[in-house]
Amino acid sequence: MSQMQAHCSIAGEQASPTRINPRIILVLATWDICSGNQPVMNNEMSFLAKHVRCVYNQHCPFCVCTPTICHFYKEEVLFVWWVFSSVKRCLSFNFQTFLERVLCWVKPSATSLVPGTLADLTKGKLELLAENALLRQQLIILRRQVKRPTYRKTDRLLLVLLARMARTWKQSLFLVQPETLLRWHRELFRLFWKRKTKACARKSKLSPETICLIKEMAAKNRLWGAERIRGELLKLDIRVSKRTIQKYMRPIRRRRPNGQSWKTFLRNHAAGVWACDFLQVTDLFFRPLFAFFIIELQSRQVIHVNVTRSPTDPWVAQQLREATPYGQTPKYLIRDNDRKFGPNFARVAATSGIKVLRTPYRTPRANAVCERFLGSVRRECLDHSLIFHEKQLHRLLNAYTVYFNQARPHQGLGQRIPVPSVPSASLLKPPSRVIAIPMLGRLHHDYRRAA
Repeated sequence: MSQMQAHCSIAGEQASPTRINPRIILVLATWDICSGNQPVMNNEMSFLAKHVRCVYNQHCPFCVCTPTICHFYKEEVLFVWWVFSSVKRCLSFNFQTFLERVLCWVKPSATSLVPGTLADLTKGKLELLAENALLRQQLIILRRQVKRPTYRKTDRLLLVLLARMARTWKQSLFLVQPETLLRWHRELFRLFWKRKTKACARKSKLSPETICLIKEMAAKNRLWGAERIRGELLKLDIRVSKRTIQKYMRPIRRRRPNGQSWKTFLRNHAAGVWACDFLQVTDLFFRPLFAFFIIELQSRQVIHVNVTRSPTDPWVAQQLREATPYGQTPKYLIRDNDRKFGPNFARVAATSGIKVLRTPYRTPRANAVCERFLGSVRRECLDHSLIFHEKQLHRLLNAYTVYFNQARPHQGLGQRIPVPSVPSASLLKPPSRVIAIPMLGRLHHDYRRAA
C-alpha cells in the first residue's frame, strides 16, 4: 500500500501499549474482532463502527491510519463502547423528556377557549374533523342525562359570538334551542344599545337644601303626592318639575299594597282564634291512642288536652265544653275535616257562640300553628318515652303542657313564654345565681333565678 498501515493487536495482558500521535484517526471495522477462535467484540460493540468511517484491512481488522503504530487493550475498547452507550442513553432520555414537555405545551386546555383554539391551528383537517365528531357524540350523550344545564354570562356571550361565525349554527346547537340563542342575542344588543345611548351623569341643578326639603315633605306628609309637594315648593318660590320630585320621593316612600298585609290581619284577629286537632299515638303493645289538643293562636297557650282510645262525636263535644267554662269562648275555632267532629260538636260550638272554620282538604298549612305544636310534642316528648297505657300518656302530656306554657320560649312570640311566671326577685336587687329545675323526668330543664 501507498500509506503506512498501523496494526492494532488486542492480545490481553501480553500486549504493551505505545504512545499515540494526536492526529490519530481511529477506525473501527464493522466485523467482529476475533482473538483466535473466540470473538473479542460482540455485535453490540459494532455500534461504534456504524457511526465512524472505517478503512478495513484484511490482515488486521482493527487498524489505525497513521504513521505511528499503536496498540489497544481489550479493556480500553470495552471502556470506549461503554462511554458511547452511556451518551446514547442520556441523549435518548433527554429527547424523550423534551418531547413530553412539548406535547404538554401543545395540548389544549380543557377549561379555556383561547389556548384550545391556538392548539387547533397546528392540527390537520382530518384530525379536526375526527375531534369534532368525537365531541359531538359526547354532547349527544350529555344531552340525554342533563336536562337543563346552567349557563353563565360568559357562556352566553361566547355562544352568540361563535354562532355568527358559523353558517350552519342552527345544526350545531345541541344544548340550547335556536330561539334561545336569538333571545340572548337580542338581550345583548339591548344592553349594548342601552350602554351606548346612556346619557352622561350630570350634576343636579337643585341645591342640597331643596332636596332635603322634598324628602322631609314626603316623609312627614304621607298623603301628599308629587304634585302637592310641587305646589308647596311654588309657595316658597322654588320651581321643580314633577318628575324630579318623584325621583327623590321613591327612596322615602316604598310602594306598598293597598290595605293591610296578611300578617297584620292575623295579628289583629289571633286573640279570638283557637285551633284544635288530634294526635294519634301507638303504645308499647301497638294499640292506638288519640290525644286531643286545643291551642290559642295569639299566645300559643295550650288551652285543653285529653286522651282516649275511642274518640267519638259526644266525647269531642264534651272536651269543647270543658275547654270553654264560664263563657270563655273564642270567636273562631279552626278544625280539619275529620269525621270525629260530628253534629254534637257543631251543636256545642253554636250554643257557645263559636264559629267553626273548616280547613280545605289536604292543606295542613291552613292549621299551621296546631300542626307545628303536634310536631313539637312528638320531637320533644313522645319520641323519648315508652307508652304503656292511657293514663300514663295523659300524665305525660299534662306535664309537657305545663312545660310548654310556663317554661318553653317560642320563636313565634319573639322567644317569649305563653304564660310567663311572676318574677320572685325584685329588679332592683342584684342578680342571684341560676338554678335548673328538671322537667319531664330530666328530659328538659327550666332555668330560673334563685329567690
